[in-house]
Amino acid sequence: MLINEKMSLAERIDLLIRLGEYLQEDTEAYHAAVRLAGLHNGWFTKANVKKALSEIQTAFLEPSVLKTAPQHYPQLEAELVPKSIGLVLAGNIPAVGFHDILCVFLAGHKALIKPSSKDKYLIHFLLQSLYNFDERAKQYLEIVPVLKGMDAVIATGSNNSALYFEQYFSKYQHIIRKNRNAVAILDGTETDEELSRLGKDIFNYFGLGCRSVSKLYLPQGYDRNRLMKALDEFADVMEHNKYKNNYDYNRSIYLLNQVPHLTNDCMMLLENEQLVSRIATLHYEYYTDEETLKNKLLQQQEATQCISTKMNLPWIDTVDLGHTQSPSLWDYADNVDTLDFLLNLASKN
Repeated sequence: MLINEKMSLAERIDLLIRLGEYLQEDTEAYHAAVRLAGLHNGWFTKANVKKALSEIQTAFLEPSVLKTAPQHYPQLEAELVPKSIGLVLAGNIPAVGFHDILCVFLAGHKALIKPSSKDKYLIHFLLQSLYNFDERAKQYLEIVPVLKGMDAVIATGSNNSALYFEQYFSKYQHIIRKNRNAVAILDGTETDEELSRLGKDIFNYFGLGCRSVSKLYLPQGYDRNRLMKALDEFADVMEHNKYKNNYDYNRSIYLLNQVPHLTNDCMMLLENEQLVSRIATLHYEYYTDEETLKNKLLQQQEATQCISTKMNLPWIDTVDLGHTQSPSLWDYADNVDTLDFLLNLASKN
């Protein structure tokens, strides 16, 4: 039998709430996980790891959030047929794959988990914590060296790896995620405080997340120098060797190739239509009217994870400046409802 000692939905929710409470405690296991994550992956600074775990606690594991799950998804209350779900996790920012694990657990399936080699310690820590609270969680959540014997797959990677996943997992029902980036739209009326919040969207996790702003849309005539001055606030990113090395390398490339760009103490601003930008580089593009902007953004929806702005744009979903890296439990990668996908699987024998 797939799961011998089943847990009710209420028990699964209570266990996740317990994990959220545990993440707020000052434990040796927590500090060890933070330390090991940073030693293994130079991008996972102590501050970034703690921020990521804090976001998981406040956005995903709060009782007020988890207990609303049955309201969002009434199917959770039903006795559905559990499936084995293969998870190929990303590792671009700390514990980014935990959302998929949580969704599988909430749905009552068994997760066969292939962590990213870049982020194995935090995933191990979170799972071991659940095991410690209730051993039955081991039947729902298992780290495996190779994915096999699953009924469906959720895999996250680059555009190149997604091509491989599409072929390799073609016989399974699946969600395959590719590269995405966030963009921000300014209208020129932003205050210094709002530009500071934009800086968080750009610099949190060194801009490595799929929700990190890599491209700006600016109104024609926008004062770029004011923007660059405001973003100087984040110059402490240059104290990180990996970031500084990327800044120095990319700037030398722009200078050698005579690519026009602006620079401040922590990043380069480059006029470019591409959504994806190099580390320590932010692309921008001017717009002249909202209709043109609308057409551009709608054409790029498949490559855009989220849009950060203070503007009221009723024709597309947006988030407030400074909130791209704070998704709610119900904000799904690639705008594909993971829990709905899993619950629909459960209804199929």
